[in-house]
Amino acid sequence: MKLIRLLFLPLLFVLAACASAPEPEPTAVPEPTQAPTDIPEPTDPPEPTAEPEPTEAEAMEADSADHNADDDSMAEDDAAMADDSSETAALSREDCAPTTGRIITRYWEKTNWCESSVDFSEFLSGGPPPDGIPPIDDPKFVTTTEANSWIAPNEPVISLTVNGETRAYPLQIMTWHEIVNDEVGGVPVTVTFCPLCNSAITFDRRVDGEVLDFGTSGNLRNSDLVMYDRQTESWWQQFTGEALVGDYNGAVLTFVPSQLVGWEEFRTTFPNAQVLSRDTGAVRDYGRNPYAGYDDINASPFLFDGAVDGRLPAMARVATVDLDGETVAYTFDALEANNAINDSIATTDVVVFWTANTNSALGAGQIAEAADVGSTAIFDRSVADQVLTFTANGDGTFSDAETSSTWNVFGLATDGELAGTQLDQIVSFEHFWFSWAVFQPDTRVFEG
Repeated sequence: MKLIRLLFLPLLFVLAACASAPEPEPTAVPEPTQAPTDIPEPTDPPEPTAEPEPTEAEAMEADSADHNADDDSMAEDDAAMADDSSETAALSREDCAPTTGRIITRYWEKTNWCESSVDFSEFLSGGPPPDGIPPIDDPKFVTTTEANSWIAPNEPVISLTVNGETRAYPLQIMTWHEIVNDEVGGVPVTVTFCPLCNSAITFDRRVDGEVLDFGTSGNLRNSDLVMYDRQTESWWQQFTGEALVGDYNGAVLTFVPSQLVGWEEFRTTFPNAQVLSRDTGAVRDYGRNPYAGYDDINASPFLFDGAVDGRLPAMARVATVDLDGETVAYTFDALEANNAINDSIATTDVVVFWTANTNSALGAGQIAEAADVGSTAIFDRSVADQVLTFTANGDGTFSDAETSSTWNVFGLATDGELAGTQLDQIVSFEHFWFSWAVFQPDTRVFEG
């Protein structure tokens, strides 16, 4: 109960800071009239009488008048059809709208309720209205030197590199905003963090050639953030990147590889990178953790009413991957014990790296004072048709047995025969076990 009270305090804080007046209920749309069905059969026309042939000028004038009349008639027909279609669509959305009290529908004017792939009862309002937890739509950035004055060495940041451009998104900011709409290396991306699932996930935000802007819906599913796009107000699951409700129902966002690392590790490796600024346009106590104590291994997930897979404690930390139809979860306990795990997933040989010096964002009241939980990354360990075998050096670096080259946690060879070689990063993320297992129940668990 103490934990629940602690968790409700930040939610109440967000509500007080961000709540807006409710929107009025939509007015009823009139029922369309029934089209006539009794249409008389046409009678045979009378035989035409002979008319004098028109002159060429008269014929051209008559043709022009006929064309104009046809155009006017077609325009009227198109307008009528558009009105009918709009009226039918509005009625259809209204008829399909969920009636459950677990979500609030009045906020959503454009959402196509008739397109959905899950039952609406699976959604739960987390409290804040749409964008009550404000996403960052116009992110500003500072240098690593400037950011070093307010980020502690072990604080976690999301490291993202796209087409040679690298940026860091500190969790001390992401915890309060959850979504950043950005462009990195010429690619429109959405960087996301769900504190309740400890899930930092990055997406390419282009779908069918359209660049989408994402916000926080205020809803949860399986305790995970439900995003929405502002173009159609479709609802998207942060954990899977799949649209579950709306015009984009069934579409899936493309994951972009990223990783959580400690600030010192990041800035040392990428001294010229850009760092998300605290100048967000919102007033928040950046650096404070509003979910203090949430990552206790004996705690229960918040706002989660699903079944917990009993193979691991609900709040156990895992590094997860879904590759070629096989899903695997590596426990942080096994990773800390080994530092480097050589494995094969489906037909791909992989290595999982773990290094220390990354704090939890969800432990102590101040992130800088939280426990060190380490950070992970997963790479394809094949280089030039050679499969490498890795071991940890005990100093946060790794060596391969085949060439004795030295590698860092970003998969870059920093010394030896393969110096300068970059391992291909495999899309993987860190989560609490309960959240991964509810979406991927057939996961193989690697415990050492």
